[in-house]
Amino acid sequence: MIVLGISCYYHDGGAALVRDGELVAAAEEERFTRVKHDSSFPANAIAYCLREAGITIDQVDHIGFYEKPLVKFNRILESILASWPLSFKAWLKAIPLWLVHRLHIAREIQEKLGVDKEILYCQHHLSHAASAFLVSPFEEAAVITADGVGEWTTTSWGIGRGNIIEMHKESRFPHSVGLLFSAITAYLGFRVNDAEWKVMGLAPYGKPTYVGQFREVVDIKNDGSIRLNLKYFAHPYSTTRTINDRWTALFGQPMRPKETELGDFHRDIAHSGQKIVEEIMLKTATHVHRQTGMDDVCIAGGVGLNCVANWRILKESGFKDIFIQPAAGDSGGALGTAFYIYNSVLGNKQRYRMEHAFWGPSFSDEEIKTALDRAEADYERINDEEELLERTARMIADSRVVGWFQGRLEFGPRALGARSLLADPRHDKMKDLINAKVKFREAFRPFAPAVLKERAHEYFEMPAGMDAPYMLLVPPVRPEKHSVIPAVTHEDGTGRVQTVTEQQHGRYYRVIKRFGELTGVPVVINTSFNVRGEPIVCTPQDAYRTFVNTGIDALVIGNYVVTQKPEPVDYEAGMQRSVELETGSLAART
Repeated sequence: MIVLGISCYYHDGGAALVRDGELVAAAEEERFTRVKHDSSFPANAIAYCLREAGITIDQVDHIGFYEKPLVKFNRILESILASWPLSFKAWLKAIPLWLVHRLHIAREIQEKLGVDKEILYCQHHLSHAASAFLVSPFEEAAVITADGVGEWTTTSWGIGRGNIIEMHKESRFPHSVGLLFSAITAYLGFRVNDAEWKVMGLAPYGKPTYVGQFREVVDIKNDGSIRLNLKYFAHPYSTTRTINDRWTALFGQPMRPKETELGDFHRDIAHSGQKIVEEIMLKTATHVHRQTGMDDVCIAGGVGLNCVANWRILKESGFKDIFIQPAAGDSGGALGTAFYIYNSVLGNKQRYRMEHAFWGPSFSDEEIKTALDRAEADYERINDEEELLERTARMIADSRVVGWFQGRLEFGPRALGARSLLADPRHDKMKDLINAKVKFREAFRPFAPAVLKERAHEYFEMPAGMDAPYMLLVPPVRPEKHSVIPAVTHEDGTGRVQTVTEQQHGRYYRVIKRFGELTGVPVVINTSFNVRGEPIVCTPQDAYRTFVNTGIDALVIGNYVVTQKPEPVDYEAGMQRSVELETGSLAART
C-alpha cells in the first residue's frame, strides 16, 4: 500500500511517501528549486520521493492533499464580503486565482502527475495533528495544533489513540496566535512566514516594556483561547498587510523598514510579543492537560516551531513528555496527510515511529566526485573514517568553520547534522564570525548546540537521557557552563539544543565525540548549511558553491575534504546577495 501526501500553494510546499505504513521519503520543494519557502506545486519533491521508493506514479495507491480547498475558499469569500470595501484589493487578487486554479486542485494535481486517480483531501489542522501524533512514540496523547490559519481553524486540540485522532475544540479565523506572531514579525521589519524565529532570537535582548499594549491587541482567556482586537489588524481584509495605522499609533513607532538598524524599541517589542505568545501557548497546553488528563502531548503547526514556548509547555503545563516532529509547519502537512490516509482512513493499526529527520536525497561518493570535478575543485579523498573524523574534529577545534555534508537531507527547517555548518562553541567570537562572514546575517541571531545525548544533562538543565533531537526545545545552559560554551549560550542563558545519538546520526555523532575527546567538550555549534535568504543546501553542487562564496574554511562532503578556494571571498558582495535573496529584490531583478 503506497500513499503520497502533498502540500503546496501557501508556503513550504512538500511531499511525503509512505509504503506499508513506513515513511520512505519526504522533502520540501525549496531544496530543489533553491527558492526559499517555495509554495509551488512540489513536482521536484514528488519526483524525488518516487525515485527514492523505486516506483512510478502509477504504482501509488492513494494521493492526498493537506487541506480542503472548497472550505478554504468559503472562508476567503466570507472574509472579503464581511470587510467590504476594505477588502477590494484582496478581492481582485484572490478571487480570480481561486476561480481559475485553486478550486480545481484535484484536476491540477492529476494533470501535473499524469494520473486520473481520485485526490483525497485532509483538513489542514487534521493533517498537522496527524503529522505529530501518528509518527509519535505515544500510544495515546493530547494533540495541539496552532498556526496562522488553515481553512477556518487557527488553533485546535484533541486526543490521539492508536490510529484514531479526535479533535475536540478549535479557534477560528481571524483570531489566530500564528497571525499575531506574523504581525509582530512584520512590524519588526522581518519577512512573514520566514523570519518568525528572528523575533525569538531578538527577544532575550529586550524587556517586557510593551506587554500592556499587547494586552490591548489580544484578549487571552484562561483556557488559552484568544480574541484579537481587530481594529489593529489588516489580515481580515488584506492579502499583503498584517497590521494597520492604529497598531503603529498604539506602540508609538512606524513599522521598521527592512535592513535598518534595530534599537531598544525593537528589542522590547520582540521580547514583549514573544512573552504574550508563550502565555497563549502555555495556557492552551495547561487547559488541554486538565481536560484530557493525558501525560503526553504532541504539537504541530507553524507555532510548534516556537521552541521557547515548547520548553515552557514541557516544564510548566503538567505534561510529562512532548513530541514535535521536525517539519511542524506546512511542509509537514504532506507527511500528516499520508499517514492519516494510511492509518485513520484505511484503518491500518500499525503505527510508524519517527526517530530521525533524514528523509531527503543522499549522494554517493561517485556523484560527489563528479560534482567536484565539474567545478574543478581541489579536493582530497579520505577513505579511512577515523582519519576523516580526526581531521574534521581538529579543524573545528582549531576554530575553523566546517561545512558538513553527509547522508540524506533533513526534512524540516532545521539542519540536524546532514547539511550543517559545524564550529567550536568554546570561543565567544565564533558566533559573530559565522554571522558576519559565513551566514551574512544579523549579529543577534543565536546558534544551536549539538551535544552527545548521554552528556547533554551535564551542560543543560535537562534530565539525563532526555531526547531533544530536532532543535525544538530551549533548556537553560547550566550556569557553570556559560563560560565553557559561550558561542551557543544565548543572551538569556539558554540553548536551542540538539541531542545526538550514534544509532540515528552515525558519523555526525562520532565527529562530535572525537571533538569532545580532543577538547573535553562534547558540544559543537550546529547551524544550517546555507546563507541568509537561501534554503539549506541539497546537492554537492549547492554545497561547493556555498563553500566557495562564503567564509566557510573547509568542506567535508562524503569522504572528500575541500579546503582550497579558487579565489578570495568577497564578503561585502556575499552580504548584499543574501540581503537581496531574503527581501526578494534579487528574484525581482532576475
